[in-house]
Amino acid sequence: MNQFDSLSRRAIESPESGIVAVVNHGRLKPGLIPLWAGEGDEPTPEFISRSAADALMAGETFYTWQRGIPELRQALADYHARHFGRTLPLDAFCVTGSGMQAIKIAIEAVTDPGDEVIQITPAWPNFAAALGMSGGVVVPATLDYANGSWSIDPDRIAAAITPKTRALFINSPSNPTGWTATRQDLVAILDLARKHGLWIIADEIYTRFFYAGGRAPSFLDIMDDTDRIIFVNTFSKNWSMTGWRVGWIVAPPSIIQVLENSVQYQTSGVAQFMQKGALAALEQGEAHVETQVAKATLARDLFCDALTGTNRVVTQKPDGAFYAFFRIDGVTDTRAAAIDIVDRAGVGLAPGTAFGAGGSSFFRACFLRRLDHVEEAAGRLAAYISSL
Repeated sequence: MNQFDSLSRRAIESPESGIVAVVNHGRLKPGLIPLWAGEGDEPTPEFISRSAADALMAGETFYTWQRGIPELRQALADYHARHFGRTLPLDAFCVTGSGMQAIKIAIEAVTDPGDEVIQITPAWPNFAAALGMSGGVVVPATLDYANGSWSIDPDRIAAAITPKTRALFINSPSNPTGWTATRQDLVAILDLARKHGLWIIADEIYTRFFYAGGRAPSFLDIMDDTDRIIFVNTFSKNWSMTGWRVGWIVAPPSIIQVLENSVQYQTSGVAQFMQKGALAALEQGEAHVETQVAKATLARDLFCDALTGTNRVVTQKPDGAFYAFFRIDGVTDTRAAAIDIVDRAGVGLAPGTAFGAGGSSFFRACFLRRLDHVEEAAGRLAAYISSL
């Protein structure tokens, strides 16, 4: 038996990212406008980087609190009080090495190998892949799609529940569709979880990117202290910190020690100097978040209007997050087309084939970029579409 074949089945079967495959094809193309990744084009604000650098130079380089330094957890509690109106204890928070690690920890906390988790699709692919690597099985509950907009039928989630179901993964606002659950949607989903004794893993990372104003509806608005909900979040999107890999979990205090144990055996905690940068983001970064949301609003309108103006694209402006998820008339193989668009138009898109059930005929474009780049990318795409 060779080296590859002697690896575990779960490792061998973990899929290559359909997004990264396109990125790797076009990463070095001169003049390319990259809309494929889920991040903006702003570097981390200087006050965040300076706070981390000062802590690094001051020697804050030792092992630290595995669930997060107390001042960062207090800042997280204050942030949730400001934006969600809930007073949460410090023992409800656990700092993680990215939102992705938060998701992995949540999966391992609530599932055993062979268990099922229902995920609303089209969906960001990393959750299903992470669940598979833990031995779990993702069961899709597909959004309804009509005239460019997306909606959820709670009965479809209910129909997907089996004796093996242990959790629901709810990402709202959604990557990639921009679908955003209404309060009524969340009530219906929470009622299902209560009825069947299920956990909810709530990915509300894009809550602040909500174009109706304020923030998106949250399970924090309707839950009580006995509900089985784990919230996963990250500093990446709001504060332009994607490369930092710092996130957090909000969970019932009764299970935080279990989650902290996972941190211990995966990374032993987030570097203290990086946590100081995250602390600065929470304490000083509100203006940056507001600027990012305003930028995304303008870019959303510009990009979506340009695409629909071709009369060959079906989409609507998303309710939340910062992605356009659209179809081009006549294009069926979006992975091959995404490669072609890199080569011929100089624009990087994520193919819908990466986003699971219901998404294969779409493309995803991240529009959280400077407006002249968004305008140029939209123009290139319009020219490409007209050439088909």
